[in-house]
Amino acid sequence: MKKGIHPELHEVTAYCACGNTFNTRSTSTDLKSTICSSCHPFFTGEQKLVDTAGRIDKFKKKFGK
Repeated sequence: MKKGIHPELHEVTAYCACGNTFNTRSTSTDLKSTICSSCHPFFTGEQKLVDTAGRIDKFKKKFGK
């Protein structure tokens, strides 16, 4: 590897909007996130299917049995 062309890597604490913190490495010295694995619906199991304007029913009516 060439010397002097790579950015410095820092050990930083990342902060989420939900209050969760975790340690990681980054070229930045401060990391703030709006969503993390502690509050994301996919990881918490609170994911919901939202059928706006009856799209599923419209699809079934058009291509259904």
